[in-house]
Amino acid sequence: MTADLRTYLAHVELPNPVLTASGCGGTGRELAQFSDVHRLGAFVTRSITMAPRAGRPTPRMAETPSGLLNAVGLQGPGVEAFLERELPWLAERGARTVVSIGGGTVTEYTALARRLAGVAGITAVEVNLSCPNVEDRGRVFARDGAAAAEVVASVRAATPYEVPVIAKLSPDVADIVAVARACVDGGADALAMINNPVGMSIDVDTMRPALAAGTGGLSGPAVRPLAVRCVWQVHAALPGVPIVGMGGVTTGRDALELVLAGACAVAVGTALFHDPYACPRVLRELEELLQERGFDRLADAVGLAHRPAGAQPRSRSDLEESSL
Repeated sequence: MTADLRTYLAHVELPNPVLTASGCGGTGRELAQFSDVHRLGAFVTRSITMAPRAGRPTPRMAETPSGLLNAVGLQGPGVEAFLERELPWLAERGARTVVSIGGGTVTEYTALARRLAGVAGITAVEVNLSCPNVEDRGRVFARDGAAAAEVVASVRAATPYEVPVIAKLSPDVADIVAVARACVDGGADALAMINNPVGMSIDVDTMRPALAAGTGGLSGPAVRPLAVRCVWQVHAALPGVPIVGMGGVTTGRDALELVLAGACAVAVGTALFHDPYACPRVLRELEELLQERGFDRLADAVGLAHRPAGAQPRSRSDLEESSL
């Protein structure tokens, strides 16, 4: 007997809860060499910008204990090239595509949302709020609830109702629940967390920062406890809001931990750099874990860790033993 792995981002049904994390699956062509992108719950694009961007100078990446620092920047060909070359390829293969967008002003986010409005093949729009606001001394949108809500509201107003808007949150805030609530009040249909916390590494041989930009986003297993904490807190405060959990997911156990904390879907990111089969493997492992614990549906496990201990279902083996 297989578990029902269907899940929902607002009113949109996904066949399973495993997504790619933005920027980690390339254009989709790279992953397609190893597994069918149609089998993903959804494919999340890198953050698309209005104009082409070269990204930040090299070196852009540095390994850390149980993690990876990156300062790639929003490198990409711009929205027109994306719509011409990348989205049609994904649509032809039946991928459910979540388009991540990034910008330096509310106006740029709005323009992107308007350009994407009505385009076939878009399942949802993810608003990458970890971008510097050039109109506010470079302060990152995600660190201010009012600024984040303004971006989300502008994107929601420019996006057709049938396309959910997902606000992607940063853990580098004093109160992630307050920012999450502001985004939902601004019109976000779902939340994604966490984006990379900011970290830094110094090469003791060169005695210089390991990244050309100095600081960068930390990802990988090192950040998973931080992701679990954020998902837990936001689900406790906003239990009706769908959450895509991410941050250090490398196994089905990692995915289940985020689900139990309150995520209805999970995204695999850094693991793809060393294991391009990670998404189908994580999905298979997650399903096996759910079955072992007596779950017939993924939905029954979402947020279960918040419930009283007596409300937790026993494993299937325990139920079988008790019936003897």
